[in-house]
Amino acid sequence: MTALDLSSPVAVVGTGTMGQGIAQVALVAGHPVRLYDAVPGRARDAADAIGARLDRLVEKDRLTAADRDAARARLTPAGSLAELADCALVVEAVLERLDVKQELFRELEDIVSEDCLLATNTSSLSVTAIGGALRHPGRFVGLHFFNPAPLLPLVEVVSGFATDVTSATRAYETARAWGKTPVACADTPGFIVNRIARPFYAEAFAVYESQGADPATIDAVLRECGGFRMGAFELTDLIGQDVNESVTHSVWQSFFQDVRFTPSLAQRRLVESGRLGRKSGQGWYDYRDGAERPEPHTAEKRPAPSYVVAEGDLGPAGELLAMAREAGIQVREEDEDNGTRLVLPSGGQLVLADGQTSVEFRDVVYFDLALDYRRATRIALSACQDTSSQVLAEAIGFFQALGKDVSVIGDVPGMIVARTVARIVDLAHDAVAKGVATEEDIDTAMRLGVNYPLGPFEWSRRVGATRVHDLLEELSLREPSGRYAPSLALYRHAHAADSREGTP
Repeated sequence: MTALDLSSPVAVVGTGTMGQGIAQVALVAGHPVRLYDAVPGRARDAADAIGARLDRLVEKDRLTAADRDAARARLTPAGSLAELADCALVVEAVLERLDVKQELFRELEDIVSEDCLLATNTSSLSVTAIGGALRHPGRFVGLHFFNPAPLLPLVEVVSGFATDVTSATRAYETARAWGKTPVACADTPGFIVNRIARPFYAEAFAVYESQGADPATIDAVLRECGGFRMGAFELTDLIGQDVNESVTHSVWQSFFQDVRFTPSLAQRRLVESGRLGRKSGQGWYDYRDGAERPEPHTAEKRPAPSYVVAEGDLGPAGELLAMAREAGIQVREEDEDNGTRLVLPSGGQLVLADGQTSVEFRDVVYFDLALDYRRATRIALSACQDTSSQVLAEAIGFFQALGKDVSVIGDVPGMIVARTVARIVDLAHDAVAKGVATEEDIDTAMRLGVNYPLGPFEWSRRVGATRVHDLLEELSLREPSGRYAPSLALYRHAHAADSREGTP
């Protein structure tokens, strides 16, 4: 099944920001486009707004004047749904209410031809439930664009329970013909991105709620150590706290209040107080005129230890040994079967976050997972109140000698980046096992949809499925709500990895 022919008219119902964006994408691709909105005059206003954006593309040399004029000639505001009768594809971008969408598609089914593809841009409702109102739900599919649709490349092509393979394939190929990067997924709460991205917000909020660190520090660690484009607090302020919480709540409810998706009470209080982020002037941060942005906690300068003893395999942190030698710190390596750590001159230990806590051991300082220890500009350390001040000072000095800012957070199991990545990886493995999408499509969706530095399976291969599984298992022992219990899919991957490596 191939993409729609460019001569085939495409309709967009709903002319808000997303509807206009989708219409612009189809228009620039070469289709005749019909715009319809139930509110009189809005379709005409939307057509004018799209025309103005085309003008700006010409000014930026991203579109020729001739192509702009041709696109404008193909754009038609429609006064009624009846004017969409000859369209080959109708994409809906109206209010996120199931009854509203179902009624719209019932009307459309009586107007368009039998081979017209019907699509919803819903981000939170069930594609199956919307299509369930149709006599012929096989031609119904989800086409979830990301805002702003003309700029962001990802489109989730969602097959409902009754969607025909030919319909999903045509939608997929059409999105690709429009210059987008489509990914195929089954109809599951949150689809790919909004399902697998929940821990990015949830774990940052959980660290904050446990008083492990403040928002500015958590955001800085996620950016400067984890390699994420933005931290969870600044990103939700940008999205809108009400919008982000609504998606989280929808996914949680759709999974029958699965504890893995439990919303944050701290975020609920923020929404209740009207602090919705940038759009209201206050959220986690203050955006009002004259407000100062809080700085992350950064440790004062400490002397570097003269040497460290590396015991066991540091895994994804192995690069630290070469970096230490380059910084003039002597490194002694010893084989150890029962540990992976750096021993400091004081006898204290530096250990990669593993889901355990410092209070359980004598003078153990945990350090967080980094996307790339060479490029990271900040490292988080975790210690308890009983940790020797000398041990903590040596740990801080070690990473400062490697050119890193150091943030010391509370005794948080799994720290910040490590627990976040572990949960994202776990949900991704679980999604593949349940037929939601392929590993490749999940990695593509998370990199393009939310700008993650690595897809979950790229992270899994870099960190190791066994290490991820073990971290979550340790976390689950310390917070036994079930939230951190590793999935059966991740367990199988970890067990298979152990078998390949000969672990009994």
